[in-house]
Amino acid sequence: MLPLLSSTTDALNAGGTELLNLAVETNTNENAPDTGGLADFLRGFFGPLFLVIVSIVAVFFLFTREITRFAQFIILAIFIGIVFYVPGIIEVIAVALARAMGVSTE
Repeated sequence: MLPLLSSTTDALNAGGTELLNLAVETNTNENAPDTGGLADFLRGFFGPLFLVIVSIVAVFFLFTREITRFAQFIILAIFIGIVFYVPGIIEVIAVALARAMGVSTE
């Protein structure tokens, strides 16, 4: 059992270098999946699907002459499209709202 030490330097001086090596070895996992292009793949897959669904529903509202529901749907679809296609917009809006309320964002 390891003794309770007050700092990392005490642990290293007391012979705890094997813990440091174990921590370094567990952080370099080479079997982890590469998720770098995941957002681009999902945007490329669901983007056209989103546009097709929006088009079908918009045409349905126009044929049934429900102009108010059509306008509401188009506004909602534009908002969802902006959030979907511009991924950094959520952070920008959150920072702007925080600054408008006087909260420090630093």
